[in-house]
Amino acid sequence: MTKTAIITGAGSGLGLEAVRDLVEQGWTVHGVDIPGSMANDVVESTSSNRFHPHFCDIRDAGAVAATMSAINLESGRVNALIASAGVLRLGPLAEMSVEDFDAVFGVNVRGLWVCVREAMPMIRRAADAGEVARIVLLSSVSALRPKIDSGAYSASKAAVSQLTRVLSVECAKHGILVNALAPGTVNTPMVNDLNEPGTRGNWRPSGPSPIGRIAQPTDIVRVMRFLLSEDAGYVTGTTIPVDGGTQAAFVPPE
Repeated sequence: MTKTAIITGAGSGLGLEAVRDLVEQGWTVHGVDIPGSMANDVVESTSSNRFHPHFCDIRDAGAVAATMSAINLESGRVNALIASAGVLRLGPLAEMSVEDFDAVFGVNVRGLWVCVREAMPMIRRAADAGEVARIVLLSSVSALRPKIDSGAYSASKAAVSQLTRVLSVECAKHGILVNALAPGTVNTPMVNDLNEPGTRGNWRPSGPSPIGRIAQPTDIVRVMRFLLSEDAGYVTGTTIPVDGGTQAAFVPPE
């Protein structure tokens, strides 16, 4: 039987790479992102009728409920939710606007939780049928090693890691496994946009890891693929760094 996944943040970056990877593996994928985020070339690049785009701002609980209801009508049960949607706002905490702080927590924490809550009945149906039932949340190395000028973002990702731990125990009795990934610097539009002068203040990307390069989206998605596989059948409640050793030990600048 074809497996089905819901991927938030499906219009770019890690979400888009996850869409392409799962469709290539034969999954049916429902991609969720804000209106206008999935251009025709994104949709067409999957080259498959197994990809179904849905436009929704996950900060709107009513819109999320309506989107998940539509997915339920199409699929009935879902084997995996990958919560990849996220936003980054930079600046000193003492100077950050309420709007920017709320945007970070509204998407990265509240929106993520609403998506999990609304998708849960479909995921439980897959688990009850003896199928793979997984939730993968996107945390960040910032949850493990925060930086100045990214306090709100780091706090939001630390919240994701804690939600992962509690949710995994609550879901264990249902046969649903819940884990988070904590990428380091990844070559995605969100990070690349911050290379423009004047956009990042005192914040800097971690840059090349001890391995000698930054991550490509495929580096993260390959670990995601493991968490969705039968090989990860005894892994739950974890936040897995996928950062090339970036947070393992401090490397002083030369």
